[in-house]
Amino acid sequence: MAIEFDLTPQPVSRVDTRYRKIVTDFPVPDSRAIIEKLYEFEPVAMRGQPPVVWDKAEGFQVYDKWGNCWIDWSSGVLITNCGHGRQEVIDAIKQQADQKLLTNYCFPSEIRSTLVQRLAELMPAPLKKVFLLTTGSETVECAIKLCRTHGVKEGGRAKNVIVSFDKAFHGRTLGSQQAGGIPVLKDWIVNLDKGFVQVPFPDGFRTVDTSFDYFQACLSEAGIHAANIAGVILESYQGGTGSFAPVAYMQQMRKWCDAHKILLVCDEVQAGFGRTGTMWGFEHYGIIPDLTTWGKGISSSLPLAAVIGRPDVMDLHPAGSMTSTHTGNPVCCAAALASIELVIKEDLAGNSKRMGDILHKRLHAMKARYRQFGCVDGKGLVAAVAIVKPGTKDPDAQLAFEIVKRCIEKGVLMFSPVGLGGGTVKICPPLVINEEAMNESLNAFEEAVKEAIGG
Repeated sequence: MAIEFDLTPQPVSRVDTRYRKIVTDFPVPDSRAIIEKLYEFEPVAMRGQPPVVWDKAEGFQVYDKWGNCWIDWSSGVLITNCGHGRQEVIDAIKQQADQKLLTNYCFPSEIRSTLVQRLAELMPAPLKKVFLLTTGSETVECAIKLCRTHGVKEGGRAKNVIVSFDKAFHGRTLGSQQAGGIPVLKDWIVNLDKGFVQVPFPDGFRTVDTSFDYFQACLSEAGIHAANIAGVILESYQGGTGSFAPVAYMQQMRKWCDAHKILLVCDEVQAGFGRTGTMWGFEHYGIIPDLTTWGKGISSSLPLAAVIGRPDVMDLHPAGSMTSTHTGNPVCCAAALASIELVIKEDLAGNSKRMGDILHKRLHAMKARYRQFGCVDGKGLVAAVAIVKPGTKDPDAQLAFEIVKRCIEKGVLMFSPVGLGGGTVKICPPLVINEEAMNESLNAFEEAVKEAIGG
């Protein structure tokens, strides 16, 4: 699990550039009381992120109250696609709050009607029904439910298997963790649902065979027949590795699912709304899934998520049987509408591609210089660097942690390493970042790498 940060303040080099400022020791001495209070009243599981006490955030920068400022490479956790603290989003939230409608369960509201229509208009056919929820995990649970309902309808109760991929992350609720492919997240589950099966993700790094034949061979070896599969779910890119499947693989997957009445689900919680240089992550594959799950960047702010899919699948459950307490919360809907329009109006998917080209070019150049860079993956403004022990593919969690720690001390904010063995450094700035800040933060990142490696 995550390596915890030492809260003892240490002297660090001061930084004063256009976009970064570090003017105190780190962690900030005066911040310790706040962090220690969180440690007292929150579970241990909440620990593990860098001890930066956020005070405000604007655009692609995060500030504390003691004068420090970071270029943000976290986007919260891939949330603030249109940037932190956008005035347009704030104004939309205020306007809705001023109407004194803060919640209304599943009773109809005009703003929920406006949002689901807007989302349906943006999606390619047949993704034309929208179910609003609260978190990404909740959308995955719903997708699993719909897949199994559809499977039973098409092939009887034996058609209930959900196929997903190793190293995948789909959330932290019971069903989403079983769909996920990270073993340590399942150690506490006593009776695993035998209807979940994982196969190797075709990343070309830890799974060298990226052929669709290998996918079928793995299912056969596990004793799984297509007739018993209700759904295949995968992240449009893997959250812990930044990896995309090969285009040909996904196009074969689409045809295979159609042939066997299997629903194909793309988890877009991290990939959607411009993050990968296209509006939707699945666009890179030239396919359209049957169901999609959304969250994070949908609002750039407040908790909102969605399942968007084929009407015949979305309408499988009768009235009143698929609801959520905070579905389409009016204030969250207002934030989402404002954020979506900013992503479109400012062509933030295009900016993600342009800035992403700079990011990935630099990272691949660094990979050629540092043997500890096992793999660099991603598209647009998501990148993942697998930090390994030289000459192997074994994750080096300690080195990855040290790189992140040194980056933060230099004014580049990241979340803790992710992925297999905690060895992946993930980079995902808000989509509004500009070229000057991108290059400045990359320079700081390489300085941190050199120092951490000791070369």
